[in-house]
Amino acid sequence: MTSPARDPAAFIRGNTALHQPPLVPEISLHLATEIVPIWQMTEEELEKSGLPPPFWAFAWAGGQALSRHILDNPEIVAGKRVLDFGAGSGLIGIAAMKAGAASVLAADIDVFAVASIGLNAAANGVEISATAEDIVGVENRGWDVILVGDMCYERPLAERIEAWLRRLAGEGVEVLIGDPGRTYLPKTGLEKLVSYAVMTTRELEDTDVRNTSVWRVLAG
Repeated sequence: MTSPARDPAAFIRGNTALHQPPLVPEISLHLATEIVPIWQMTEEELEKSGLPPPFWAFAWAGGQALSRHILDNPEIVAGKRVLDFGAGSGLIGIAAMKAGAASVLAADIDVFAVASIGLNAAANGVEISATAEDIVGVENRGWDVILVGDMCYERPLAERIEAWLRRLAGEGVEVLIGDPGRTYLPKTGLEKLVSYAVMTTRELEDTDVRNTSVWRVLAG
């Protein structure tokens, strides 16, 4: 059997189906139809071939909320150069392109996420550039807007990106975060813009609905 790591796109096509996230039905994504099997499969493969957890296979609440906000307020991204950071499935970047962004770079260090972004962009008729480069800490590469969905679930990760995002906000970049109340969301330096009740599943979130907010990062 060929390792999934040899052909991420084939693995994604074989273990997902096109679905519309509840809060953003305008967008179709290759998502896992059953949560436990794909998670167990990737955990087993992780030991053998380095396959990471399939965060790209789910439309997380933070990403749905931020995507909804962008679609409802297209002036945030219209005509602008956008970075979808920690992009996962590419949901937020796709929403930005549908809302009129000039360009989107979707960044995620997981090569499976990069493959997922390509498949999902094609399914929605938009063009998105994707990279597996770890861009945390880099200088602004021309981005007008940075969109971050649900990235504050681990302390080291949250702390690593916070200073970088604040610096970029201080340089005039609009930085928005979608977050469903993760433990390591910064407690200060954020402005709440809107909240949504996002339908989810107990297998993922231990609840059927997540109250999820969109925040603007204030300059550090």
